[in-house]
Amino acid sequence: MFLRRLAVAFPCSRRFLSSNSSHDLASAIMELNKEMESVFGEPPSNSLVSSESNNYTAPEPRCTAQKDGEIAIGLTHVGSTRKAQMVDVSFKGNSKRTAVASCKVILGKKVYDSVLANQIAKGDVLSVAKIAGISGAKHISNLIPLCHNIIMSHVRVDLTLNPEDWSVDIEGEAASTGKTGVEMEASTAVSVAGLTVYDMCKAASKDIRITDVRLECKTGGKSGDWSRQE
Repeated sequence: MFLRRLAVAFPCSRRFLSSNSSHDLASAIMELNKEMESVFGEPPSNSLVSSESNNYTAPEPRCTAQKDGEIAIGLTHVGSTRKAQMVDVSFKGNSKRTAVASCKVILGKKVYDSVLANQIAKGDVLSVAKIAGISGAKHISNLIPLCHNIIMSHVRVDLTLNPEDWSVDIEGEAASTGKTGVEMEASTAVSVAGLTVYDMCKAASKDIRITDVRLECKTGGKSGDWSRQE
């Protein structure tokens, strides 16, 4: 709209803004600024387009206003520049933190019977998966880039054969006394244990499914205690 008004005030400037003009953009802008100076007595303080640079810089995104009753949720792994970052926990106090996660591995009847009878060629499925889950929880900072490397005080992984749906139910618990939670450690423990069950049994069936990886409860930290409600 502003440019249209300028075109009305200065008919000859239309040729400067035309894409068919032989003048380059910088010359056109200089001529337009001179015309404005002759009319207003001074050059424009802020030109619409800089004659020094044709690069366009997008404005920083703005947060939308919250609606009544809406809760603002911040993503701690995203910094002010909207780039990924590792959260600084140095200012937090130490506290006892625990977390329990779970998942299920659907085997199918044939594979279930083989695991139950310990007839899988690779060996004792549940024992190997248990150790793998514990190891996974202790190596999470090498697997997930923005997780902290923390000292675990306890890791538990339990695998139970479930005859109702020919599956393995897996539960993992992690505990630590420190500045950050252990939800990811518990979740990684059950995930790695589930993948190990698949690896041990995949020769017998490719149709094995790992499902319902989820956090069941956590304690400690600023957010306090939480438990899944179903």
